[in-house]
Amino acid sequence: MYTANAYSNKTNSYLVNQINNASPQQLIMKVYDFAIINCQKNEMIKTNEALQVLINALNFDDPSAREISNGLLRLYQYCQDQMRKQNTGVVLKILKELRDTWNNSMKNTG
Repeated sequence: MYTANAYSNKTNSYLVNQINNASPQQLIMKVYDFAIINCQKNEMIKTNEALQVLINALNFDDPSAREISNGLLRLYQYCQDQMRKQNTGVVLKILKELRDTWNNSMKNTG
């Protein structure tokens, strides 16, 4: 017999397995996807939470990454501010461009 709970458990175990086996780069892609989906739904809190995860993933310790991290920090904070102002179109455009750039970078280095 089919139950919603059984389906949910299979889905959850699939997602857990997918996340556990993902590289750090793939996890960043998943965060971008989550942010984009929630931005499209006008879900400010979830979008801003995803942006905070991206902020927390920035590397300020490595001198070669510091400049890029500072630029991304300002961009992510700008997106959070724009979500609070309900300017989802601006945020969606930025997130999609960043995701595409990240995806292309992964293809070129992978």
